[in-house]
Amino acid sequence: MKPVLATFALIAPLAAMAQTEVYGTLDAGVVAERGCHKECANVKLDSGIASASRLGVRGREDIGNGTSAVYALEAGILNDTGASDQNGRLFGRQAYVGLDGPLGLVTMGRQYNLVYETLTDVADPFHGGMAGSAANLVGYTTKRYDNTVKYKSPRSRSGLVGSVIYAFGESPFNSRVNRAYGATLGFEKGRFNLSLTHQRKENMLDATGSTPPVDQSARNSLVAANFDFGRWVGYAAYGHSRGDAGTQWDETNPYGAVAQRYPSTKSRDVLVGVAVPMGGATTLLASYIRKDDQGLADLDAGQLAIGASYAMSKRTNMYASFAKIQNRNGASYTVGNASNRGNGDRAINLGLRHSF
Repeated sequence: MKPVLATFALIAPLAAMAQTEVYGTLDAGVVAERGCHKECANVKLDSGIASASRLGVRGREDIGNGTSAVYALEAGILNDTGASDQNGRLFGRQAYVGLDGPLGLVTMGRQYNLVYETLTDVADPFHGGMAGSAANLVGYTTKRYDNTVKYKSPRSRSGLVGSVIYAFGESPFNSRVNRAYGATLGFEKGRFNLSLTHQRKENMLDATGSTPPVDQSARNSLVAANFDFGRWVGYAAYGHSRGDAGTQWDETNPYGAVAQRYPSTKSRDVLVGVAVPMGGATTLLASYIRKDDQGLADLDAGQLAIGASYAMSKRTNMYASFAKIQNRNGASYTVGNASNRGNGDRAINLGLRHSF
């Protein structure tokens, strides 16, 4: 963490300038796991359960004609140990620069992929965190892409908005290796939010000597929606993942590694969920996810999750959640959270999150 702190010590004076902000989130809590597929600490203190802990700086400069230069540098933090997240990257969460104007927003750098954004922002009542995270079962390859150009259109009066993304593979021998691309078409108006997203992640290993070429590419499609009914918000999603890397990468390996955490090559995912404000500071959460593995092994799974969040202030909240995954036919999906993939098929979380 010393490089992170030293870097922010140099950046912090920028916060005194107009339209520049230092921000962050610190989140920690107790996680109890059961049904572990390998040895694990049954009860532990974990970091980034509801939201991954981070420290960032972002800003914009008006350059005229309704256009601004924008940037963000965001470091992941494991505040249970003080270590850096994202395998020790300095700014492993986000690092981009771009232009925001009347025709839309263009950014370049390390950024979130579109399927993951749709999953956490639109489909999931747990928003990618706590034990109920939809990312436990729904495929999205990897959360972020390096070397990425991303465009987001301004929202039209009708509520339509679109995004496209292209990540350069930057292989010295083949420009297609490890590249990624995708698009999202969304509708945001009133109480209704709908997104349709598709992406492709290339991961072709070229033949070398007697080794044949191996195609571990991934294709992910996701349709997600939520609607505010007044007394509660309903969530629903349908996803289709194909290819040898259609589900999550093993996050302990470097970006672009071929090792997968789960051996699914084709699956269909269905999610339904609900968020119920209780009239005060408390919100109840629940979701059910069904993964239908269409491979020969038929590694199906289902996840049932419940949770609650209590807002102590605008920036601080306490939360609790429980999730259970029913694995079938030898599947080994685990209950994780916003920062940890987890080791068991059941988990309970109890934690505190503060943003600044």
